[in-house]
Amino acid sequence: MADMHGDKTQALELAEQYRRLGGTRLAKMDDNFVSTRKWDDEPAEASRFWHDHVEILDDRLQAGVVSHLKSMNS
Repeated sequence: MADMHGDKTQALELAEQYRRLGGTRLAKMDDNFVSTRKWDDEPAEASRFWHDHVEILDDRLQAGVVSHLKSMNS
């Protein structure tokens, strides 16, 4: 998703970088609750990136990143 000027949002950039590092988390969205699920091992780099750049965000910003991940429903 881009903002009205066509620039990538911070959430999209973080999600794309996480996926480039081999991240395996999937988005789980139920009603107004957004979370992730991870069943497979993922590269240490991706796990560190998630911990250092996404887990530190407030709930709203984290939900924005998660919304750019593959969905469990797809």
